[in-house]
Amino acid sequence: MKLSTAKMLLAALATFSVLHAADPKRKENTVILEEAAVANLQLEFTEAEETTFEETIFSLGHIEVLPGKKAIVSSRIPGRAFSVLVIPHQEVDVDAEVAWIESRQPGDPPPVIKLNAPISGTVSKVNIAQGQPVTPDQELIEILDLTTVEATASVPQHLAGKLTPGVKAHIRLNALPDRVFEAKLAHIAAVADETTGTIEAAFHVPNPNKLLRPGMKAEFSIVVSTREGVMSIPRAAVQGDAAERFVYIKDYQLKNAFVKTSVVLGTQNDRFVEVIKGLFPGDEVVTRGAYALGFAGKGSVSLKEAMDAAHGHPHNEDGSEMTKEQIADRDKNHDDHDHTSEHAGWNMLTSFFAGSSGLLLSLLIVAMLKRKEAQSC
Repeated sequence: MKLSTAKMLLAALATFSVLHAADPKRKENTVILEEAAVANLQLEFTEAEETTFEETIFSLGHIEVLPGKKAIVSSRIPGRAFSVLVIPHQEVDVDAEVAWIESRQPGDPPPVIKLNAPISGTVSKVNIAQGQPVTPDQELIEILDLTTVEATASVPQHLAGKLTPGVKAHIRLNALPDRVFEAKLAHIAAVADETTGTIEAAFHVPNPNKLLRPGMKAEFSIVVSTREGVMSIPRAAVQGDAAERFVYIKDYQLKNAFVKTSVVLGTQNDRFVEVIKGLFPGDEVVTRGAYALGFAGKGSVSLKEAMDAAHGHPHNEDGSEMTKEQIADRDKNHDDHDHTSEHAGWNMLTSFFAGSSGLLLSLLIVAMLKRKEAQSC
């Protein structure tokens, strides 16, 4: 649910006030990077906002053939395979020729019968080769209609009461990590599995591109309830451990600056986590690259340098603005430092010349005394 213009304005004012308040930890919690570093980290952001939050239950399962969408081709008569016209993974239409069987009845040539595909679909198995003997009890060819498949979740029994036909599920597969499939609950198993303590919940998933194949393992996030107006962010944005959770927010006034912000979390689902405290609507939270920011230290630019460049006037090391008194003290200390340096330089030079002159004078006196002694002799 999007915020109204008035709510957005109030949120922005609240954020502005908080960020401008004295924050002794701002320097410690701010990471400021060079442009190249931001590009290398490939950072991505999302805006914190109040949305409809889904409460889910998690379960594991797999993909199966939809009941009634599997067909077996067999021969009514014994004989041998005269020709086999299909191979595994081949798409066939209903009534398409798939094999010819030569009868064992005598004849010249012996009579043959044609085997047709009973349904349209994908050939999954071919259990016959040309010239091979066949009998009526053999399953020669298997054909599957995979335009819709059944995703079966094994739900813990104590959560089964939350399942009602029509509830939605987000389905993910290890084989297709970048895809999320959505489907509605079609039916619940009539009998629970006593060994595993679970009950099967079946979802019918459209599969026009045939990406979902029987046997694939799946993860299910089944939506059992929703709440309106919940502040939430993607789970990937949250860092830290159970004792301290935090996110990185893009600084609203400094370029390439990100502020580490503590948050208090609530419920989470497969994609988002509820934020109870710590964020304001409109905060831009780092999602991709948030983990890497934790190893960036304080970045390559100081907070003081970034604030000076952004505002055009001097700031303290913690990012706060310098008062007139602080500026005056800084300038006075700078002048005193210059004078002190000049005096220190003059004193060192004077000492050097004084020492050198004393040494030369001593050498001259010694030389004169030795010369006088030599003349006396």
